[in-house]
Amino acid sequence: MQNILSNIIIAVNDKLYVKNPETSDLGKKIIEQSILLIDEIGFENFTFKKLGEKINSNESSIYRYFESKHKLMLYLSSWYWGWIEYKLVFATNNVEEPMQRLKKAITIVTEKVEDDNSTLHINESILNNIIIQEFTKTLLTKEVDEENKEGFFMVYKRIINRIVAIITEVNPNYPFAKSLASCIVEGALHQHFLKNHLKTITNCTEKNSVTDFYIDLVEKTLR
Repeated sequence: MQNILSNIIIAVNDKLYVKNPETSDLGKKIIEQSILLIDEIGFENFTFKKLGEKINSNESSIYRYFESKHKLMLYLSSWYWGWIEYKLVFATNNVEEPMQRLKKAITIVTEKVEDDNSTLHINESILNNIIIQEFTKTLLTKEVDEENKEGFFMVYKRIINRIVAIITEVNPNYPFAKSLASCIVEGALHQHFLKNHLKTITNCTEKNSVTDFYIDLVEKTLR
């Protein structure tokens, strides 16, 4: 799968950036180092000034690519979900039996992420940590309705709707397919967070994975 993914360009909404960071070495460096810095100090403490110091560049050079750190975070989130979508499509494409296809889809959106060596300037494992910690902050804003109209969450919603379609194949009579699919995708992030930080209020561990939980939940729900 990695060989296939290495030949694919993840498309990100062009309204999220001033200049496409994938078109220059500096842009790729901004993406690479912003991921490492956000993971290190958290999004609240992250600033373009600190990023500029880290990459030995002027703060103004970063603004040539992104107008705000919020737009940068939206860009990283959109790229991440685009990468997940490609993985999901390839994993489920040739699986005919609906429940097996659903299990593979659940695995892709809930499993612990490993770095994909084909994307040298993006460490997906670290980016996954950021998505677990920070993704809901891109949604829980006063601007969410306007940003949704601009299509900033299109890929995220598309992943959920792909899972909705498979759930409907498994059980056409289940009335809450959208709620279940969004619960799986967003809930998995929350369960990973609990597993990492608030261990006493989740059953998910290294032995009993988040993936195990959601596959068990879906199998029993869709009987």
